[in-house]
Amino acid sequence: MDPHKSGNISKITAGSLLVALGIIYGDIGTSPLYVLKAIIGERPITEELVLGGISCVVWTLVLQTTIKYIWLTLRADNDGVGGIFSLYALVRRYGKRLVIPTILGATALLGDGIITPPISVASAIEGLTMIKGLERIPTVSIVIVILSVLFFMQRFGTQRIGGVFGPVMALWFIMLSVIGFSSLMHYPAVLKSINPQYAYNLLTKYPQGFWLLGAVFLATTGAEALYSDLGHCGRKNIRITWVFVKFSLILNYMGQAAWSLHNAGPLLKGRNPFFEMMPHWFLLSGIIIATIATIIASQALISGSFTLISEGMSLNFWPRVTVKQPTNRKGQIYIPSVNTILWIGCILMIVYFKSSAHMEAAYGFSITVAMMMTTVLLAYFLVYKLKWKPVFVIMIMLLFSAVEFSFFIANVAKIKERWMFLFFELFIFLVMYVWFYARKTNNRFIRFVELGKYSSLLTELSEDDSIPKFSTHLIYLTKANNRHEIEEKIIKSIFSKKPKRADVYWFLHIDRVEQPFTMNYDVSELIEDRVFKINIHLGFRIQPRSELYFKKIVQELVANKELNLHIRPDGSTKYNAEPDFKFVLIEKYLSVENELTPREGLLLHSYFMLKKMGLNEKKAFGLDKSDVEVEWAPLVYHPIQQTELVRIRKG
Repeated sequence: MDPHKSGNISKITAGSLLVALGIIYGDIGTSPLYVLKAIIGERPITEELVLGGISCVVWTLVLQTTIKYIWLTLRADNDGVGGIFSLYALVRRYGKRLVIPTILGATALLGDGIITPPISVASAIEGLTMIKGLERIPTVSIVIVILSVLFFMQRFGTQRIGGVFGPVMALWFIMLSVIGFSSLMHYPAVLKSINPQYAYNLLTKYPQGFWLLGAVFLATTGAEALYSDLGHCGRKNIRITWVFVKFSLILNYMGQAAWSLHNAGPLLKGRNPFFEMMPHWFLLSGIIIATIATIIASQALISGSFTLISEGMSLNFWPRVTVKQPTNRKGQIYIPSVNTILWIGCILMIVYFKSSAHMEAAYGFSITVAMMMTTVLLAYFLVYKLKWKPVFVIMIMLLFSAVEFSFFIANVAKIKERWMFLFFELFIFLVMYVWFYARKTNNRFIRFVELGKYSSLLTELSEDDSIPKFSTHLIYLTKANNRHEIEEKIIKSIFSKKPKRADVYWFLHIDRVEQPFTMNYDVSELIEDRVFKINIHLGFRIQPRSELYFKKIVQELVANKELNLHIRPDGSTKYNAEPDFKFVLIEKYLSVENELTPREGLLLHSYFMLKKMGLNEKKAFGLDKSDVEVEWAPLVYHPIQQTELVRIRKG
């Protein structure tokens, strides 16, 4: 278990509450920048539209964010960690088909990562056009510069500036409350929009009112982040800070509604109620605070994408890629390839759409998909983990499904504005699908043998001085979970062609477990001081540094006098007392001796292509190149059954 998790994030202090404000509320907290503006659009400003829109926003925050995520989903606590992959790790044993909802949900979250930063930052920067003399300022160029600097800074980590995130976001929510309250005082009748009747009237009686749900949904797009960042803040801190955040958001939405009805006139004409209701003397300060808040929101989303891919690699949903730790802060990672993909995607978004108003039309679709997939996994969690009655769970899920499906239908209308997203999201989905199912297919064809059958041969080979010693300690990485089993290809590697003689044979198995921060191991001595099987159990948040862990285990075994490191008889230990470790990796390639169906061929060829593009096995398992030997083994899934080769006899 992660030491910082259980001890620190469960405590409620002023510092922990500030951390929660700074990390998890960036997306949902900056929604007031564009939600009401998107609801009104170019429509005539009426009480039915404005009060109905605000009523929809308020009840969306109640149903989706408060009840579903804050009260219900945060219960799916995987050793203090949240997010769709953590939820999948908890329930995967209860349904094989849960893989598809998990892939769809993760795809949607990553797809959302290329539009949240540009729409948030653009919404804030566009406020500059309200200042006299800056009406024609090139907002697109400014947004591109800000986002480029943000993505460039990822390689250095956010440890130094991360400390200001909490105070800045606290200031942001205080600003939302004060400005919203001061505007609300001019038109307090807006408070009646809390009555859900106004929301019902908008959706059923207002012309095409149902389709306004696509804009309403923007108010809760950050709800998924509340669960994803559970491991950074803890359930209690999130629930307490949400009371303050929700109060601030609703006050600001009410204030915007009051300004729209009291001061806007018949049409909005492209103006943003968020900035319009600010006092003129405070406008520049408000824009600066809003810009910093959107940068913090973007940073949280980028960090969340790194975490998502890291967990995806551990759970075999994503090819192994380079993962770096830019600072000494535990849990902070940087994935260069993901950073580059997100940066290119964000820049293309702002260049293509040019303004936040255009992006509003394309925003939200992905998150509706992610929320629906979370609902599916959550139902399994409530039934199988919390042991809730299935009838009760079905009733709850039907409620959320009805709400989310309504949002989904309303957001489907945005497909024509987001066609370029579909290619990005399809690519992510196919990568996850191919990697997961090709590995499953791969593992089906692994043949295991009883290690006990070869115990005498291993002892005999180890003591045979006529064969040159390959190394004193020979280590194979194995997928065998069973203590007494080993892959047939490993036995062939030891005995075939040039037998590999060693004093000690080690079989090392990395076992990925459901809990995120697990780090423990067990050792089986299969032949005394000659053959060992080690199982290292790692959580899906832990990087697999196999060589480092193995050598530490050996040190503990020696210290406990459970292992003799074998002084080499050639006298070389006189000058170098370090044991001679040699790791052998067996890489696979697709044999030409296969007869594959079109689906199998496409799946497996795509898998090996992705494997070439990702990290090699040495780096992926954290092995030192000087200690590793790679062997290649052909994979034959379906051998060619008939080979019609006819001999021609010469007369």
